[in-house]
Amino acid sequence: MPEKTLPTTHQRLTELAQELPTPFHLYDEQGIRENARAFMQAFSWSPGFKNYYAVKAAPTPALIRILAEEGFGADCSSLPELELSQRVGITGENIMFTSNDTPPEEFRRAAELGAIINLDDITHIQALEDAVGQLPELLSFRYNPGPERTGNAIIGNPVEAKYGVTSEQLLDCYRIARDRGVKRFALHTMVASNELDASFIIETARMLFTLAVRIKDELGIQLEFVNLGGGIGIPYRPEQAAMSYQEVSDGIRALYEEMIVPAGLDPLRLSFECGRVMTGPYGYLVSKVRHVTGKYKDYVGLDACMTNLMRPAMYGSYHHITALNKPGDAPTKAVDVTGSLCENNDKFAIDRELPVMASGDVVVIHDAGAHGHSMGFNYNGKLRSAEYLLHPDGSVTMIRRAETMDDLFATIEW
Repeated sequence: MPEKTLPTTHQRLTELAQELPTPFHLYDEQGIRENARAFMQAFSWSPGFKNYYAVKAAPTPALIRILAEEGFGADCSSLPELELSQRVGITGENIMFTSNDTPPEEFRRAAELGAIINLDDITHIQALEDAVGQLPELLSFRYNPGPERTGNAIIGNPVEAKYGVTSEQLLDCYRIARDRGVKRFALHTMVASNELDASFIIETARMLFTLAVRIKDELGIQLEFVNLGGGIGIPYRPEQAAMSYQEVSDGIRALYEEMIVPAGLDPLRLSFECGRVMTGPYGYLVSKVRHVTGKYKDYVGLDACMTNLMRPAMYGSYHHITALNKPGDAPTKAVDVTGSLCENNDKFAIDRELPVMASGDVVVIHDAGAHGHSMGFNYNGKLRSAEYLLHPDGSVTMIRRAETMDDLFATIEW
């Protein structure tokens, strides 16, 4: 059966599972750094290129700090995400703050940090001014193309999305902001999630470049940068191919030369807010088998559950599972891989053909480095697990300890 690569040997991972309480998340520092550098290199032709890492994907300071060292900023959507970015040293215009239904205190804190504020709604112009006292010098708007553009299969129909300014409102947003003293402008959109087709990202650039030209022609406003959002996916299934950063870059560069340069908009800075693709493939959920049982179906029960990785239960999404130390010719069986929550959807895999396992075996669930630990929760009183960082020299450091019952009960008034 097809397999995915691991960041170290089966033996080393098995040893870690004996040394450390399972389950735990393990992140590959070298993989994250090399991937970040490849992304930056692909767009090195664009002066000032920036990826604002989507903090929601993995809000762990050690990981955000690694990406900051590689030249990334932070994409934030809440007050805690703003504070987290500031505490690891990302400040000012290296933060892009994009939120919806935003409370005044979050607008104020974003302004205090000097973050780029990306407004989600035309009414938020007044809300921001009321919260802060004045509009900032630099302002961005999030665009929702509605029926003019189809979102990808995961993000859905833009018409149904609660996010962003409509096509009819967009020029009014820039006009109002300009007339109220804003001097610098940017444009953002987010119409894809976990997309593996490079052409979808390239066409998003075409859409934003078209708008940039229109905004200049009709309002005399020259955008400082456009943010193409996130959306670059990862190959969760071993038979899938990763999106080529270079293919995306080459396609966008051709459009830039065709559309932006002749319109007199050069230089127009490019940016993304990719999160999943930056850390997702380099995070692994390590777990032990608790019980193997046969009922109406065959089950492999782990000490991990959807507290540790919610995506399969929430979306029916595929995460590859490696049973460690099983030879290639080991007998296999179709099983459901489950956790211990009192929910029947607490499953990492359904009818998955895997090597026959026994209690105590160690399994690794792949591609858990984004929207994994960050989506954890405490249903059934389950405690969220620890996170560890695997360094290039093979050493391992704890970067977040496991929760305790004292943590769980800390907010309760007895």
